[in-house]
Amino acid sequence: MEISVEKVKELRNKTGAGMMDVKKALEESNGDFEKAIEYLRKKGSLTSQKRMEKIAREGLIFARTSTDRKEAAIIEVNCETDFVARSEAFQKFADSLANTVLKAKTSDVKTIMNQKLNGTLTVQQALDELVGKVGEKVEIKRVDYFKTDVGFFSEYNHLGNKIASLVEISGKVSDQGIKLGNELAMQVVAMKPAALDRRGIDSEVIEKEKEIYVTQAKNEKKPDNIAEKIASNKVEKFFQENCLVEQEYIKEPGKSVTDYINSICKETSSDYKVKSFVRYQLGETFENK
Repeated sequence: MEISVEKVKELRNKTGAGMMDVKKALEESNGDFEKAIEYLRKKGSLTSQKRMEKIAREGLIFARTSTDRKEAAIIEVNCETDFVARSEAFQKFADSLANTVLKAKTSDVKTIMNQKLNGTLTVQQALDELVGKVGEKVEIKRVDYFKTDVGFFSEYNHLGNKIASLVEISGKVSDQGIKLGNELAMQVVAMKPAALDRRGIDSEVIEKEKEIYVTQAKNEKKPDNIAEKIASNKVEKFFQENCLVEQEYIKEPGKSVTDYINSICKETSSDYKVKSFVRYQLGETFENK
């Protein structure tokens, strides 16, 4: 049957697919819009399969909290180029995915794929449609969902959405508490802590660090007792650089994160404590849950 230009434009505006793909879809479906959209989705799936050998290094990360801050989610969606990552379609998909993970209350990607995205398409269908639209490999790399019974969550999404973090704080939700959490989430993004406190650092890692420091000192002809002291001091510095609560607070040099937390607790007559954090960066993760 003959497909009108108006129909082609309408379906193109609705799906974002290429002009020739839209025309072909309408021809194959005898002008039926729903069947044409299904055709395009299937084509998107085929496109995705053909691009499986491609490497999806770019993408976006979103951290999100529920209205009451009792729940939180963080997601990473990857694509091949930064050009696509900055496109409206890709950003809308990633943003909606974060909301979907919150609603689904799960960290299982397979389960997420069957959930409704914005109440219409499933995540899988929307992903297939996006692949058909942008012409690149797109994949959901990881998602995490959290719930707290002892406090609340704060989030920080760094400009450009290449890094994001969530921080769980125990204590009563308040404006000052939320501000504290937001500041600490920013600290996590900026300073990349390896653990919340010393208990989160594997003893084998510490022993290895100490061994390296001792060897370095001995190579400088330091006596054994001096080498041990130098190594112990460097291990302390290692803790201060890698444990969130011991790090120097980024907004007030000379003050530790613990000092900052204590000052807020004193100011608000509260007892806030950091319970956990998670940090996502494209291609890597640092977390303490």
